[in-house]
Amino acid sequence: MKHPIIIIGAGVSGLWAASLLTQQGIACRLLEARNRIGGRVLSISDANRPDLGRFDLGPTWFWPQYEQKISSLVKELNVATFDQYTEGALLAEHSLNEAPKRYTLPENGNAMSVRIRGGVQTLIEAISDTIPPEIIELGTTVSAIRQYSASELSIQTLLADGTSKEFMTSAIILALPPRMVARHIEFSPPLPPNLLADLASKPTWMASHAKVVAVYERPFWREVGLSGNATSWVGPLQEIHDASPETGSGALFGFFGWPAIQRQELGQEELLKLVTGQLVRFFGPEAHKMKAMLYKDWSTDTKTAVKEDLDRLHDFPQYGYPPDTGIWGKNLIFAGTETDPQFGGHLEGALQAAEKAVAKLMNLTDQLK
Repeated sequence: MKHPIIIIGAGVSGLWAASLLTQQGIACRLLEARNRIGGRVLSISDANRPDLGRFDLGPTWFWPQYEQKISSLVKELNVATFDQYTEGALLAEHSLNEAPKRYTLPENGNAMSVRIRGGVQTLIEAISDTIPPEIIELGTTVSAIRQYSASELSIQTLLADGTSKEFMTSAIILALPPRMVARHIEFSPPLPPNLLADLASKPTWMASHAKVVAVYERPFWREVGLSGNATSWVGPLQEIHDASPETGSGALFGFFGWPAIQRQELGQEELLKLVTGQLVRFFGPEAHKMKAMLYKDWSTDTKTAVKEDLDRLHDFPQYGYPPDTGIWGKNLIFAGTETDPQFGGHLEGALQAAEKAVAKLMNLTDQLK
């Protein structure tokens, strides 16, 4: 091709697409609006206690019995994994007027999930190591895409320092949430109306959610036969899971049942006070003794969410590949987890979407030879 392939978005899908193209010897560049790679993968440590470990505020686990691509990739890249801790009783809270009830699940009652040692960011780093570092452009926000011919496109970007930069390409892989494409990138000529409507209709996975991790010196709940799993009809956390590393410190993470608007109106400080109170209700006074509390509200992340994403999802979205790109032809290709019909919203979906995007691009490359 005359120009390098441009991949927009350095999340799981964009990085894996770049890795696959690199393996094929195809020149590419990877543009990322954030100042880091990983997208919705976010694994962090507490700045004051990094010794306690790194914890996921984005995707956390995968299911090897169902998700073959990520299962094979972690082995291929020598990424260490361990089974999610599920031994012990589950707690359920129906009302503030009664103590949480304890339930024992049947053996093998849940599909076994697997976590990555050091957080999912370890996988991001392993994929990144397969890509020449100079092809990644951080702090580069795409604002417009223009088509000059069937094999020549221009990408206009805004850099972190406020300057602009143009990239020329023969084909583009859009590894972004569909709504980010629809709301923040100007296309000339415009995208077909049915395609634009399809992109705008697909909720961004995780964009309406927030996640909190409470970190302790040890997983003390296990000592009294609790798995760390809990559900609540009261809140603010709707579900809680053990987020402890394989050894050493203990951690509990939770997803909020309260919608984004309610969380934002309450404010982070007050919200986390309520989280602490809820953890004490479930796990006793020792839950007060946390060493760190890590929090991420994805609905306030402008690189993830648009206004429509503030509405809480009640059903699993119907994801899948967008309709025909019309005049843009085959050199505008979509990736990202929301484009995968089977595993949309999962790490597996992001990886499979990248592989499908690269396969489409390889067909296009063969046609242009």
